[in-house]
Amino acid sequence: MAFDIEMIRKVYDNMVTRVDKAREIVGRPLTLTEKILYNHLWEGVAKEAYKRGVDYVDFAPDRVACQDATAQMALLQFMHAGKKTVAVPTTVHCDHLIQAKVGASTDLAVANTQSKEVFDFLSSVSDKYGIGFWKPGSGIIHQIVLENYAFPGGMMIGTDSHTVNAGGLGMLAIGVGGADAVDVMSGMSWELKFPKLIGVKLTGKLSGWTAPKDVILKVADILTVKGGTGAIVEYFGEGAINMSCTGKGTICNMGAEIGATTSTFGYDDSMRRYLAATGRQDVVDAADKVASYLTGDAEVYANPEQYFDQVIEINLSELEPHINGPFTPDRGTPVSKMKAEAEANGWPIKVEWGLIGSCTNSSYEDMARAVSIVNQAVEHGITPKAEFGINPGSEQIRYTIERDGMIAAFEKLGTKVFTNACGPCIGQWDREGANKEEKNTIVHSFNRNFSKRADGNPNTHAFVTSPEMVAALAISGRLDFNPITDSLINDNGEEVKLSAPYGDELPKRGFAVEDAGFQAPAADGSGIVVAVSETSDRLQLLAPFQAWDGKNISGAKLLIKAFGKCTTDHISMAGPWLRFRGHLDNISNNMLIGAVNAFNQKTNSVKNQLNGAYDAVPAVARAYKAAGVPSIVVGDHNYGEGSSREHAAMEPRFLGVKAVLVKSFARIHETNLKKQGLLGLTFANEADYDKIQEDDTINFIDLVDFAPGKPLTLEFVHADGSKDIILANHTYNEGQIGWFIAGSALNLIAAGKA
Repeated sequence: MAFDIEMIRKVYDNMVTRVDKAREIVGRPLTLTEKILYNHLWEGVAKEAYKRGVDYVDFAPDRVACQDATAQMALLQFMHAGKKTVAVPTTVHCDHLIQAKVGASTDLAVANTQSKEVFDFLSSVSDKYGIGFWKPGSGIIHQIVLENYAFPGGMMIGTDSHTVNAGGLGMLAIGVGGADAVDVMSGMSWELKFPKLIGVKLTGKLSGWTAPKDVILKVADILTVKGGTGAIVEYFGEGAINMSCTGKGTICNMGAEIGATTSTFGYDDSMRRYLAATGRQDVVDAADKVASYLTGDAEVYANPEQYFDQVIEINLSELEPHINGPFTPDRGTPVSKMKAEAEANGWPIKVEWGLIGSCTNSSYEDMARAVSIVNQAVEHGITPKAEFGINPGSEQIRYTIERDGMIAAFEKLGTKVFTNACGPCIGQWDREGANKEEKNTIVHSFNRNFSKRADGNPNTHAFVTSPEMVAALAISGRLDFNPITDSLINDNGEEVKLSAPYGDELPKRGFAVEDAGFQAPAADGSGIVVAVSETSDRLQLLAPFQAWDGKNISGAKLLIKAFGKCTTDHISMAGPWLRFRGHLDNISNNMLIGAVNAFNQKTNSVKNQLNGAYDAVPAVARAYKAAGVPSIVVGDHNYGEGSSREHAAMEPRFLGVKAVLVKSFARIHETNLKKQGLLGLTFANEADYDKIQEDDTINFIDLVDFAPGKPLTLEFVHADGSKDIILANHTYNEGQIGWFIAGSALNLIAAGKA
């Protein structure tokens, strides 16, 4: 079943009542974001929950979605929770464990062999607990959610940071860690700090080479990778209404790169068209009855400065195509300025690869606009200078674009068609020659471009742009090629200028597919046995973390003082490590191996204070754990930026880390640390970061008095006997302190006390 129309109708029935009530309580017009939040408040929350800036608030999401890499740990935790079935509609999507190398058919067959144990586990667990299962090759989780489950005005959570993609259909869709998903799957409320609101007013209309991707590339350049932290971004205006539904999805998807909790758009005709085209006319009929509740009030959009905490305005008619990067998705460069920027910064001009797809840009429209550029190259006899690869977003997309001749067109240009999966976007790319670590440039339509993310090569300069710009840059083979002004030379030596891209928003003949790849769960899964071998190196049943002993932590050693950007890729790498996502002990061998040690500027090299030798971070952590010595991690700003992967929190917890003290956290990672029973702390004075020394021993002075709003005092004892007393702030409320006391949030669920 693609969607539960009765559930959706119930959401809409409640919306009318609850939004009207909220408007009375708040006493003013409401944004779309507020309407959805207020409609999904957990039953019985106090009126205080209607105020912005309050502490954590309990919500009741409509559904949960998990991708295969994170689903393993989430479902292992759910098994530990002792529930018979999931309490809300839940799906698992196999899209991360398929490596791109040769091409779709070969790569999928290899994945089905190499990861058979994991796929079988996920299939059987899904069958047992009433979870819908999308098989390997069915597509990328967020594209499938958009095609099948997303609906205007809904709220969902997903164990992937790009769950936010569903905002393109007017949802509040939020990335979380597996422990949060377990809460909701277990029938409990889900906790979120009430967000700030950022309004983005879009005027004008996209045209020519400018695409929806350029909107979020521009927003990322304005707000940076942490400018949206703690906020929900709401897009509105004539420019928003004039944009396709999947274009909106692209913008919301990459909102994860500015740290935003999520992003969304109001219900409009583009959503009606998309819902109808994907077989959900029933949703359109239901949504049309409450259409005014599925967008912000008119007064809000007329005077946005009065209702949003921050307002950004972008004129789409003047917006130029952007190319963001390298190494960070918020470094924006308009295409007209790339030549000067590349020269000034020494970026490699030659483009080696162009990659189109990922959950961000793999829709029918994306492929159609990109293939319009490819067709021009073929027609004019232009041989592409770079290699080319595409990842269709779903089997439905792949089947439809094959029927409509697009795959054949791509293949005429020598394009590799990879599996309907994440592939290179998440490091699942066996790129020939990457191990040589040569300096090079690639361009892609993905969402992230951190160092080593795509191919493991720290010297690969990855740039993010739209699918059509990827096509143009790959064909030209030059990063500084501007298709708006520049020409190409074809194989006959003739000068050719590319025309602006074009493509149908939706297939004229409708979507088609023979086997979408969905497996419905058993009607009664009580008799299904989920077996996990004790000798498996891929899967491991979880043992509960120990509860706090009620004492101050003392004698802790500094494990690492991370320097600069430390994303979840640095804390728990993906790529080849994805195969261990269901085995906590094995995956812990990648803990913080990508983080830069502030004392020697090296990765995966920290001092073991027990013997004075330098060793890998996990090895030193295991040595401390074996000796019964607690440890702490120190970090910089926006620590934990990037993916929702809770392994970045579970691994430190498993290896004996007691606290993570940083200048600031990314939202999801801070929550993940709390859920796993770790102390996520921030410097009360950021300058204290500089006081931390390599041989420090740390004592907590007043942890026994741990309370909401009360800073903790830490004593850092240096090798020469001198000391620094440092105050650390935290955002724990009473319930979250309960998680710490119990050892983890899951321990409370398993004990029936949550």
